[in-house]
Amino acid sequence: MSRKPEQDADIPEPDALDGAPHPRHTAALFGQQQAERAFLDAHTGGRLHHAWMLTGPRGVGKATLAWRIARFLLTLPDDEGGLFAPPAPPESLDTDPDHPVIRRMAALAEPRLFLCRRPWDDKARRLKQAITVDEVRRLKSFFALSAADGGRRVAIIDAADEMNNAAANALLKILEEPPARVTLLLVAHQPMRLLPTIRSRCRTLACAPLSPDDLARAMSAAGFAPEGDVSALGALAGGSAGEAIRLMAGDGVAIYAALLDMLAARPRADRPAMIRLAESCTGKGNEARYDLVLRLIDILLHRLALTGASGAPTPAVTADEGEILSRLSPDLPAARRWAETATLLAERSSHGRAVNLDPAAVILDMLLKIDQTAAPLRAA
Repeated sequence: MSRKPEQDADIPEPDALDGAPHPRHTAALFGQQQAERAFLDAHTGGRLHHAWMLTGPRGVGKATLAWRIARFLLTLPDDEGGLFAPPAPPESLDTDPDHPVIRRMAALAEPRLFLCRRPWDDKARRLKQAITVDEVRRLKSFFALSAADGGRRVAIIDAADEMNNAAANALLKILEEPPARVTLLLVAHQPMRLLPTIRSRCRTLACAPLSPDDLARAMSAAGFAPEGDVSALGALAGGSAGEAIRLMAGDGVAIYAALLDMLAARPRADRPAMIRLAESCTGKGNEARYDLVLRLIDILLHRLALTGASGAPTPAVTADEGEILSRLSPDLPAARRWAETATLLAERSSHGRAVNLDPAAVILDMLLKIDQTAAPLRAA
């Protein structure tokens, strides 16, 4: 089992969103009925695979689904086909919140569950950047032991695409010779980063982006009830509740609107506004804003490329977004230029982080490059 929170209360959990409950404490799942039904059908049909890869955008409920599956499996009667089997196939993954297994899972104290995630680095006093091979070796040791209460065992790897190469190869060996009555649940934000041999040994459960209604319900359940229409948040977040929460906390819609205004200004972009935005990202305590602005620049560039390729995306984030995007990206050649700019700036921001460049310098450089790409289109 992963470390107990009562022992390490000050250590942040790498698989939790700041301010929101951890997925193990989230009972309700919104918008993923198809994925849930696919798992239930496999279970009731006797086709329960030993490894499942839960895919989809970050923040759409993959980890919540993994924990729902784990709770469901670990509260089943030990003799599923005998006298105590349920009289009818279950209709959902819902479980009794008062079940002792559920309480132990919430406390990370259930002996038949293992949570594999990025570990804490005691020397550096921060979370490690990857799931290390030592964590996967602990998982292998967990499977080698008989569970205290017998029955099925479950492991959640969150996120599997955060494993380093050594960890991935160690997991592959487990997948090639899985122990009996074991279910592995791999949460994967970017499954193509995993070894093809790992992907081939997992059955996929695809989690879809959330609809506006499901997005609002998921945010409210996490304690971030949005005010009014969530269309703008949903458009920027790509149907991800986690991303929408980050955007709402950082006033992301307003920042995105400001980026649009800078680009749309004629005859040239609003340079003073660019400088103000860049300077707001520097200094202690502004790390989250820096991350958010980088993310919003990336979203803007991709929406510009999409507009030139197939038309302005809907729904629009602001009332005039469609007109601005269409003017700055009217055709396929423009879409190509925006896609190239997106790739270039992703590399620059990655380099800036790696060598600890001043965030203000990184942001301003990116905005000026965007302005350079937009200038001939703005004048047209």
